Amino acid sequence: MKVSIITSCYNRAATIEGAIRSVFAQDYSDIEYIIVDGASKDGSQVVIEATIKDAPQNVTVKYISEPDKGMYEAINKGIRMATGEVIGLCHSDDFMFDDKVVSDYVHEFERTGADFVYADGIFVAEKDITKSVRRWIGGEYSRWKVRHGWLPLHPTCYIKKDFMMRNGLYDETYKIAADSDLLVRYLLSPDIKVHYMKNRFTTRMRMGGMSTDSSKRKKMWNEDIRVYSGYGFHFATLTKIEKMMWKIPQFIMAKLKNA
Repeated sequence: MKVSIITSCYNRAATIEGAIRSVFAQDYSDIEYIIVDGASKDGSQVVIEATIKDAPQNVTVKYISEPDKGMYEAINKGIRMATGEVIGLCHSDDFMFDDKVVSDYVHEFERTGADFVYADGIFVAEKDITKSVRRWIGGEYSRWKVRHGWLPLHPTCYIKKDFMMRNGLYDETYKIAADSDLLVRYLLSPDIKVHYMKNRFTTRMRMGGMSTDSSKRKKMWNEDIRVYSGYGFHFATLTKIEKMMWKIPQFIMAKLKNA
């Protein structure tokens, strides 16, 4: 089973090497790694081109750099380029949790026959990636939970490519919430088979600036409401509030840990 990992990048010269090397460190034997850069202006291409020279034998690299309209267009380009049976993401600010991430996903796909496998993730401090800030424990999937705002952590979601092509890629009219739109669409699909890798962290994510950027927070709120309304949720605003409430245990546990 070939696995295609996609990294979209725009002006991430400071972090992109770490993302790439975390993919290169994987022990799985058949990885296709697709890097889609949006014609960065900060030297990201120089870092990418220097780093991919170190690609190991088990990783085949595809790399393009050209203007795009944002992350979701870039990811869609990567999916269309992919020849793997399974699609996964490693964002340009993030890292694979350890060197067995891809191997463990493949094992679960083969064992369960799932279309969609997700796991848990850890948020780390933006300036100190050794410092764990918050743990995202996905919990078991159910359609009821999705209809009440629950979603798995997006970068932990590995999905069969044929399922994605049948059910549509990221809606590029969204600027922030296309991942939520895709996850809701997929997880409410009547024929999807979902598996949760319990007690398995697969990604480390840098804490970003969303919480301190009021304009982005407002846009995310509005786009999430649009997502829920678009799928016929009768109380879209309530669902958005419920989505936020699913995160409360994470913040409580983080405070207890740091107390």
